[in-house]
Amino acid sequence: MPNKAGARLMLIGLGIFVSLFMTAHAQTPTTSSSAKKEKQAEKKARINEMIRQEEEGALIYNKQTLFGLKLYSDGWAGLIERGYMKTVNKTNLFSIEFGERKDHKEEKVAKETGGGFFLGNPLVYGKRYNMMFTKLGVGQSYLLGGKGNKNGVALSAVYNGGIALAFLKPYYLNITDPLTGKAQDIKYEGDGSRNDSLFIDPIAINGGVGFFKGANELKVKPGLFVKGALRFDYGRYNELISAIEAGFNAEYYFADIPIMVNNDPKKFFLNVFVALEIGRRK
Repeated sequence: MPNKAGARLMLIGLGIFVSLFMTAHAQTPTTSSSAKKEKQAEKKARINEMIRQEEEGALIYNKQTLFGLKLYSDGWAGLIERGYMKTVNKTNLFSIEFGERKDHKEEKVAKETGGGFFLGNPLVYGKRYNMMFTKLGVGQSYLLGGKGNKNGVALSAVYNGGIALAFLKPYYLNITDPLTGKAQDIKYEGDGSRNDSLFIDPIAINGGVGFFKGANELKVKPGLFVKGALRFDYGRYNELISAIEAGFNAEYYFADIPIMVNNDPKKFFLNVFVALEIGRRK
């Protein structure tokens, strides 16, 4: 009898265990299915909200890539910018620029003979260095006004700053020394030598020299910059960028930048610009 009672209790316990096991496994799919449906509902709600905001003129995206051509009051530059949307109104920006800075007194001329003919390559009289630059920037754009509709214009404030690197390449001229009759390519040394006198002597100058002359003598001058601008995006569709940007730029270099012979070298450059920009959002 005791053995039968023990066996009966074991069967009862096994039955209870099996029942609880089956109940737990029967509930798990339901719980998992419920959680999955909640996530799908949340995702659908987010998508509907993004569609609503886009219809109201908001620019909705995850990231964007932009290419631009900038015309400065003292030069030009090419721009590549990457943006990552932070909120509906704010986007984090990372940019790189390549360009050239010029002195406002620069003027390209050619040497004229008595018969009205021009000899030699054109040149910029009194130019000492070509100043090229690269700027690496970090900043944000802030949406001031949405498009209102897909054919409207979105207005954003753009601000960033970062590292500026100036690359100075000596400017060479081809001259003929009146004393020796020898033609040669020279640059301005700034040491009061005879070459410096010939460099600014209109009679001795024959013309300019190719742009790449002196490329192996580059000098790098580090600095910092800040930029502020307004961007007008008139792209027909939100996934495409077609914009005009206008603003100011300030650069400070830790060493003098001597662009022209007869002008004082500068460390600080303040200018304005306008840019044409195209790109895509995803």
